[in-house]
Amino acid sequence: MTFPIIISGGQTGVDRGALDAALNKGVACGGHCPEDRRAEDGTIDDKYPLTPLAGASYRKRTRQNVIDSDATVIIYHTQIVPKGGTELTLKTCISQNKPYLLIDMNVFSVGIASDYILDFIKKYDIKTLNFGGPRGSGVPSIQAFTQMVVERAIEKWAD
Repeated sequence: MTFPIIISGGQTGVDRGALDAALNKGVACGGHCPEDRRAEDGTIDDKYPLTPLAGASYRKRTRQNVIDSDATVIIYHTQIVPKGGTELTLKTCISQNKPYLLIDMNVFSVGIASDYILDFIKKYDIKTLNFGGPRGSGVPSIQAFTQMVVERAIEKWAD
């Protein structure tokens, strides 16, 4: 059985951490990004196999990635900021009746977080897994944390 396809919107932070882990470990990945492939650090590099969504802003691509996935992992630090993209991801999961897993990087280690992701994948028989959370400027260490968690989950899956 193969690890689920990983999707995200390509923003710095959680999105890129998940995509980088997939690319490093040879796991299929993708997702939708804004029409102009924009992110807070400029244009999203073409190494990320994302599909620009016509007329899409950050919010539209966030919603589309939740819709296109079987479930979503939301990684955050301490709290989910009201009215931000992470909250939108959570609210979209709820409105679309999609399973979601919340991981507070301030509480869980890389090892424990990766175990939770594996249990989540198995429980819901997930084939396409969306990742969302804060951008890199909001939580500078979240991209590296996400990448380590996802890489560890992929490694454990293969064992």
